[in-house]
Amino acid sequence: MILLDTHAWVWWVSNPELLSKQTLQILKKGASEKSIVVSCISAWEVAMLVKKGRLKLSQDVEEWIRKSERLSFLNFIPIDNAILLKSVSISEKISKDPADRIIVATAVILGAKLVTKDAGLKKAKLVETIW
Repeated sequence: MILLDTHAWVWWVSNPELLSKQTLQILKKGASEKSIVVSCISAWEVAMLVKKGRLKLSQDVEEWIRKSERLSFLNFIPIDNAILLKSVSISEKISKDPADRIIVATAVILGAKLVTKDAGLKKAKLVETIW
């Protein structure tokens, strides 16, 4: 299973050229196996980034997310209590961003590889990362 960090999801759907060739190959294989997931916190994070003007999408954020939800090779993982409790145990030294800690906790709980460019998350080695 492959979990996309928020930026990896946005880039893969909107600007795949921003991803490494290796990552694109892995995602292509994962898409054919329908083993790619996104945490629901990423939908919240995308909406917040759009609201703050830090991310511009080609369409309304709600429609953009709905279109992502309809992609047959992508599944959204709800945030449950196990994920939230695990996120609390992830040190703020790794990331001060609660959304990042929830995404890492999701990867840990699912035993998923995490696609991320985030140096701090990669350096922490809590989960296997792809980039």
